[in-house]
Amino acid sequence: MTCRKTSMGTIAMKVARLCADPVTNMPVVVLAAPRGRTEVSIYIGLVEAAAIASELEKIPLQRPMTHDLMKTLLAECGGKVAQVTVRDLRGDTFYASILVERAGQAPVEVDARPSDAIALALRSGAPIRVAREVVERAKAAPADAARARGAEGGDPALYRELLETLSDEAFGKWKM
Repeated sequence: MTCRKTSMGTIAMKVARLCADPVTNMPVVVLAAPRGRTEVSIYIGLVEAAAIASELEKIPLQRPMTHDLMKTLLAECGGKVAQVTVRDLRGDTFYASILVERAGQAPVEVDARPSDAIALALRSGAPIRVAREVVERAKAAPADAARARGAEGGDPALYRELLETLSDEAFGKWKM
């Protein structure tokens, strides 16, 4: 689909950390606004976590990973990643898009999983943005999930406190 490049209604974010959920041991990428305390945590797959970690840590690989291939293909076709946006949250699933620019042509927005979009953005040096509505819904998600399970309180601050007090060793091989 064709679209206009826009940052209205979004917040610029960076990958703050990559860790593992202490209960499920699944990888989580945490996006954070450069200033302030705004964060969004997104569960991702193991392969995507490895792709993000290898780029964050600048680990040289003998062969290109899928996201390196995507970046090269875009460049060879005259395109570049202008930005990625985490644009929606439905239930517990995040949705993202990659905005691709090509000289002399209208930008193209491509649907993507957030993990793939983030891995590609890191390799391309493209900005990562998150829709304000997604940030607000993501803040409410832990409380909603706790209430749905019948838990008392469901205060997101309790989850934040728990995560902030965990040691780096609690995340095993995903320590950053």
